[in-house]
Amino acid sequence: MTGQNSSDWLGLSGRACVVTGGSGGIGRAVAANLARAGARVAAIDRDERGLEVTYAALREIGSGHMVTRCDTTSAESVTAASQATEKSLGPCGVLVNTAAVLRPGGLEELSLDEWNAVLSVNLTGYFLCAQIFGRPMRKAGRGSLVHIASIAASHAQGKSGAYSVSKAGVVMLSRQLASEWGPLGVRSNVVSPGMVITPMSQSFYDTPGVTERRTAVTPMRRIGMPQDIADAVLFLASDRSAYVNGDEITVDGGYVRTVMNLIPRPGHE
Repeated sequence: MTGQNSSDWLGLSGRACVVTGGSGGIGRAVAANLARAGARVAAIDRDERGLEVTYAALREIGSGHMVTRCDTTSAESVTAASQATEKSLGPCGVLVNTAAVLRPGGLEELSLDEWNAVLSVNLTGYFLCAQIFGRPMRKAGRGSLVHIASIAASHAQGKSGAYSVSKAGVVMLSRQLASEWGPLGVRSNVVSPGMVITPMSQSFYDTPGVTERRTAVTPMRRIGMPQDIADAVLFLASDRSAYVNGDEITVDGGYVRTVMNLIPRPGHE
């Protein structure tokens, strides 16, 4: 944007930004990144203890932030969180959907309750938060939605229950929001992580040898951290991506681009 104040190059200073799943992992890293960029941050989650830690981290960065308990699968809970946020911080200008759960299991034995539990958090919750927190954005004619999906959205992950399906749904939800709300000035984009250590994936990396094996197949030769995802989110949330809409940024150290390496090529291995 021309004429942008150099002290607010990202265009986020003073804007109310809401982060779902803000009690830890990627959500906490995103909330802190936005706060450092000058935004007024509301972190929402069901985990009240985790929110206390997030709030302490935000207070270290500055004042003007808040946390509130919210069940993103409930329209009533999301509405209440939206009202509390607007009262304290002003109309929401940025929403970052990071809340997610993983319930592993093969599809042949997966119960309907497990299937629905994952979809309700990973997909329906994103829809509800976009719809409700997006209202002031549509009214203002300006706003940015950023949704955390996964490389599993495009590359089916066996024995992951409804996880891959839910994340594929997130990508399509974002594209539809971009199409419908773009004319109203509201953008919607996705960040798809892969090979990242989060509270949800920590148990995998605690298994002996897993970190080394995953590092070996990642071109960057390291495992990602929540900050790597938060930096990509910051770009999409900011005015620096003002003409980016309906797109997806993959943050996986280049892993998904190595599929051709799996094909045997005698003499070239």
